Amino acid sequence: MSNSNKNILPRQLGDSHIRLLKVFKTVIECGGFAAAEVELNISRPAISLAVSELESLLQMRLCNRGRSGFSITEHGKHVYQSTLQLLSSLELFKSQINAINTELVGDFNIGITDNLVTIPEMRITRALSTLKHRAPDIVINIRMMPPNDIESAILNGQLHIGVVPEFRTLPGLNYLPLYKEESLLYCSEHHHLFKQDLYQISDDSLYQYDAVVPNYPQSVEIKQQQKKLKATATSTDREGIAFLILTGRFIGFLPTHFAQRWVARDKLRAIEAHRRKFSTNFSVITSKGARSHLILEAYLEELAQAKKER
Repeated sequence: MSNSNKNILPRQLGDSHIRLLKVFKTVIECGGFAAAEVELNISRPAISLAVSELESLLQMRLCNRGRSGFSITEHGKHVYQSTLQLLSSLELFKSQINAINTELVGDFNIGITDNLVTIPEMRITRALSTLKHRAPDIVINIRMMPPNDIESAILNGQLHIGVVPEFRTLPGLNYLPLYKEESLLYCSEHHHLFKQDLYQISDDSLYQYDAVVPNYPQSVEIKQQQKKLKATATSTDREGIAFLILTGRFIGFLPTHFAQRWVARDKLRAIEAHRRKFSTNFSVITSKGARSHLILEAYLEELAQAKKER
């Protein structure tokens, strides 16, 4: 599908071309047409037609599909990277225009680590409420993402703001302390330990039982606690850890605010709460290199106010 003509693209890229690139980007990130169906909420034939149309427009094959499975071509990899740059530039342009405008209008993109909604202080929620009251025409887009993905999305301009556990600090990001979260080691009502005295249990005794641990980055303090566990399961988030603890086959650490709903109904109990625990600091992150953005500045003001009132 190659062509010696260097000017294969139309003089102007319109919305239809951007749509094709967005479909292609989603297909690549989902690893194929089937998974992209759910993400895009359009049929597989429509997705296939969009990718074929893009390939015809660019005069190059972007991905292989068929009985041998789905894979991206070398041309496809380059087009994908260029697509990311283009979409990031469009988002930056919108942000700059919003900054010029004196009214708070446009999109506000937030990335949040899972299971923070049950933290009693609710600073994120309160700040969003006052921001929406102050600027009713803004469009708020929340994405629940792992911390590493939030950091990357802030740095490349896909997100305006993120909330992550502060296990490390990156030079390109600003950090605003937000929450301090306590986690305890739990077992469920179906676990062998549940009916025992949970105040004093040796490390050797505890190591008899299967445990679930997170497979995302952790602080040194947390790793020291988890080294004492017999890790036979992992999870990408705290909800997955809760699922396995509730089976009665695993023990594991959960934030106290998240576990409280089960503790109150005597479904979970903490194991040696006086010493098997750790704290996690959560911070709001923004990009140091980002241009002025009125909605972001307004939200940071509301967050600071919510923290002060608390």
